[in-house]
Amino acid sequence: MRKMILLLVLPLALVFGGEAAGAAVQPYFYPFVSPYEATVMDLPAVYLAELPAEVPTKVFKLKVFPKRRTPDVFWYEDGLYCSLAPQPQRAPLIFVIAGTGSRFNSPIMLKLQRAYYQAGFHVVSITSPTHMNFVVNASESFMPGDLREDARDLYRVMQQAWKKVRSEVEVSSFALAGYSLGGTQAAFVSMLDEEKKLFDFRKVLLLNPPVSLFNSVSALDRLLVENIPGGEENFNRWFQSVLLNVAAVSREMGYVELTGEFLYQAYKRQPPIEENLKALIGLSFRMDSANMIFTADVMNGGGYILPTQVQLNNSTSLTPYAMVAFRTSFVDYFHEYLFPYLQRREPDLTEPALIERLSLRSIEPYLRSAEKIGLVGNEDDVTLMPGEIEYLQEVFGDRAKIFPTGGHLGNVNHPDVVRFMTDFLTGKEQ
Repeated sequence: MRKMILLLVLPLALVFGGEAAGAAVQPYFYPFVSPYEATVMDLPAVYLAELPAEVPTKVFKLKVFPKRRTPDVFWYEDGLYCSLAPQPQRAPLIFVIAGTGSRFNSPIMLKLQRAYYQAGFHVVSITSPTHMNFVVNASESFMPGDLREDARDLYRVMQQAWKKVRSEVEVSSFALAGYSLGGTQAAFVSMLDEEKKLFDFRKVLLLNPPVSLFNSVSALDRLLVENIPGGEENFNRWFQSVLLNVAAVSREMGYVELTGEFLYQAYKRQPPIEENLKALIGLSFRMDSANMIFTADVMNGGGYILPTQVQLNNSTSLTPYAMVAFRTSFVDYFHEYLFPYLQRREPDLTEPALIERLSLRSIEPYLRSAEKIGLVGNEDDVTLMPGEIEYLQEVFGDRAKIFPTGGHLGNVNHPDVVRFMTDFLTGKEQ
């Protein structure tokens, strides 16, 4: 109810308040009080930044490992897809890294592409290392989640993408940005570039990054497990009902990829029910991580989700394996698959040491000293643990812009957020 009152009253307040204040800058205002609602629901149009409806975009494909044989079950994964939004004149080029489970053209990526294009950048959009398309085509180990390995994979992709587009654009300098997990990965890519010096990024922006990968995925898993209607034992029945609703929406919208972001889109077409939002956010993440875990297991020959003796082809029913994957949390993947894999290569590695390694804290000295790296965050980000937003503020200092509300990425299209992002990347915000 409070949200409805705000939505009705605030546009009037903005109109009449604007007349009274003339050109005075309006304080930041975000209409959703609940961080869970902010994370899922679209901003009303009156609060959106003015961005181009479309920008010129060319989709291109990279064969990162040309000799790699793709399993039959992934017959459609014939290369890593990226996009370029080119400026007609000499301009800086920005690489943008998608968040967990998202493609180069996900809804948030398109918003960022238009904002950065409007600010004067050539924009190259890159799919997340946790998405099936990336794992199959561009991951060297097929084991996403190790931030340093993910950074090396991303850096290889950026080099090949640059080689692919360099004849089509005139570039003055390079920048880098990423949101959510893509933001944390951008920090590791930036540090790698300090050593390689291939791009010498002029500016790097982290948008709503997790401080600790393990902490954030644990928080998201709890949102699901603790809020399943009827309890965790009711997961299969509840999940089947969600899929039926999603299928109905997808029939209306035509073919869509079943991802966490699509789940949000489907939910918005139904009457919002506050108590379901936590489970929905948790389920959205679970769907993305399930796709990643299944893909990693298939590419590594099975043994986790898929029995090693099973051969999948393009007509095999994947439903039994999907249900196992959907019941497998990212934390399970960490304990049972990722950590044992890395420990085989590094016998002295411990779980606490790996958890520390998969966090911004492990590169804190670099983050404190790298003046070119900025950060956008929200105090009520549902993926952060208590104390982590204060940690980010303390490490980044004046280079951090922390908004009081917005949930996790809910305000990415808010005028104040877009203004800070583009001002920082163009050097107007120092």
